[in-house]
Amino acid sequence: MSFQVTGLSPEPFRHLFGLSDEALAREGVRRYTADAKPGFPDRIEISDAEPGETLLLVNFVHQPADTPYRASHAIFIRERDVAPTGLVDDIPPAMRARPLSLRAFDAAGMMLDGDLVDGGEAKALIERFFADESVAYIHAHYARRGCYAGRIDRA
Repeated sequence: MSFQVTGLSPEPFRHLFGLSDEALAREGVRRYTADAKPGFPDRIEISDAEPGETLLLVNFVHQPADTPYRASHAIFIRERDVAPTGLVDDIPPAMRARPLSLRAFDAAGMMLDGDLVDGGEAKALIERFFADESVAYIHAHYARRGCYAGRIDRA
C-alpha cells in the first residue's frame, strides 16, 4: 500500500513572517528560537529546526470537517519560506524520531480508528489503516503533546 506524507503549505503563514512580536501577539502567534535539535518540529518540511532558527507557534485547524472531530492545535512553522514535504512511502525525520498517534478518518471526517506507534515503525500501522477501504486519510500527531504532525494520504 503506497502512501504520501504531506507537509502544510507555507502560503497561509507567509503574512506572519517578519512581524514584530507585538504584531504577532495580536494574531495569537508567538516567536521562538530553536535552542535544541530535536525540539522544534516544523510542520511544512516536517523536520526539526536547527538551533538558532526562528519559528512561529500558531494555532492551526488541522481537522476542518464539520463533525465532532473538528480540531485545532498549536504547531511550529519555520519563519522562512520552505517547500512542503511530500514523501512517498517514507516517514519524515521529525515523525520518525517521536512516538506518534495515528488517527484514521473517512471521507466525511469521522474517525474510524486510532493507535499509538513509535515513529520509526509507523509504516506498518499506516498500511493496516489503509487496508480498510473506508479510510480516506490519516492524521499524525506527536503523541507526547498531541500536536498535529502531518497528513497521510494514499499515494
